[in-house]
Amino acid sequence: MKKAEKLAKEIFSDEDLLEISEAIKSFENQTSGEIVISFNTTSYNQPYKSARRIFEKAKLHQTKERNATLIVLFLSEKKFAVYGDSGIHEKVPENFWESTVSDMKAQFAEGKMKTGLLHGIQQLGENLATFFPVAIDDVNELSDELKYGDDDHE
Repeated sequence: MKKAEKLAKEIFSDEDLLEISEAIKSFENQTSGEIVISFNTTSYNQPYKSARRIFEKAKLHQTKERNATLIVLFLSEKKFAVYGDSGIHEKVPENFWESTVSDMKAQFAEGKMKTGLLHGIQQLGENLATFFPVAIDDVNELSDELKYGDDDHE
């Protein structure tokens, strides 16, 4: 078991992790946007830069509309980052990410990790649905399974 997975299972129960995965599926039924959750150990105090690297390494930029969002929790540091692809940035208002990030940060600060993550998924799903409504021929381009970074700082 990867270190990130072990840390995640210390914070979240199996039921919590299933609920988070199910929330992704639920909101992706409302949008062509994709949401990916990754648990990692450390960002080396560079959460956004690390999130961008993880995003690119996982080839999340290869969605048809460039509308994937990655939420990464760096569990050893108690930090997180939200990284969205260029297609999202082209369509959304400047403050699109701020409320989601600040709400998640507030929940996390209170120790409500599952609540914060579910709230972030819900807000992103609802907001992405506005700009990327689900199409009749929509295909789930990215797995809804939770990701666990490797111990070599994936």
